[in-house]
Amino acid sequence: MKIYKVGGAIRDSLLGKAPNDSDWVVVGSSPEEMMDKGFKPIGKDFPVFLHPKTNEEYALARTEKKTGYGYKGFNFFFGKEVTLEQDLSRRDLTINAIAQDKHGNIIDPFDGRGDLTRKVFRHVSNAFIEDPLRSLRLARFHSYEHLEQFTISEDTKKIVKKIANSGEIEKLSSDRFWSEIYKALLSKNSTAFFKQMISLDIYKFFMPNLSNPNCGIADAPDIKWAELQHNNNFPLSNVLPVPNNFTHAVNLLGLLKKITKDVDIGDLNKIIQEINMSRNKDLINRLLVVECLTDSKNLIKEIMANVCEIDFSNLKDIEPGKIQEKKDNMYNEILMRFYE
Repeated sequence: MKIYKVGGAIRDSLLGKAPNDSDWVVVGSSPEEMMDKGFKPIGKDFPVFLHPKTNEEYALARTEKKTGYGYKGFNFFFGKEVTLEQDLSRRDLTINAIAQDKHGNIIDPFDGRGDLTRKVFRHVSNAFIEDPLRSLRLARFHSYEHLEQFTISEDTKKIVKKIANSGEIEKLSSDRFWSEIYKALLSKNSTAFFKQMISLDIYKFFMPNLSNPNCGIADAPDIKWAELQHNNNFPLSNVLPVPNNFTHAVNLLGLLKKITKDVDIGDLNKIIQEINMSRNKDLINRLLVVECLTDSKNLIKEIMANVCEIDFSNLKDIEPGKIQEKKDNMYNEILMRFYE
């Protein structure tokens, strides 16, 4: 039984960046031996275990064979005879197919260190084409600050194009596709991810309206998503499981865009009431960094400051049928100040 640190942790260490976490591969062992040593099994498709003390993931070395569609269409073999090199050969990119033993020795059968020096994303083998999710992950690697200057090898681009034209991406679950998008939105360089999605033609099924990748002004993922929606003329996609708070930010940005000094006061009244500025004040302030609101930012702030001071407590004494009329009048009193 031999244990090696593998993947992104080695890649990042070689680039001088402290890794966020570590992945480990175990060669020459079995599920029974792992559990005897106190490891807790968590893998469903293949044996992955949690270390009894560090809680880090340890996976048995394995090979795989494509048997169906999508990223789940694989059979795995994890016998004791599977070698480290066989395990590394099924990984996506050469820079992620590097291992390190307990003595600190680097095992690099596919010249991942060379590609780190050359700043190149290169697939390890033709097995890359068998997993459509890898094309999304390749795009997402561009959103990492320490990898953003890397380029994709021409051979790897050709393979991704084949994946895009094969219909395999369409067979990914919308949840899995959104998961990659969400991870990219958490990055400081989210725009690079969407730019690569467009360049590699891997966006068309799940995000058919994507043409403008820019979403880099805000830090928060929900505001970035709203900005991306605006830059692609709403709606960007109707098939992704977008969280409610993201959808709310998108809808609110769409309403805020309508606030200008040229809007009829009656229409502005309806927009303001639909926005519900008192309830959504914090979200509105976060959305005001989006570029499309630059010209109306101060106007929105002034209106919101006045609207949030309206006292609606006396509405409880109004006949139900006249409450809306009274609210309209109260809003109009505020809004008239901006038409003087």
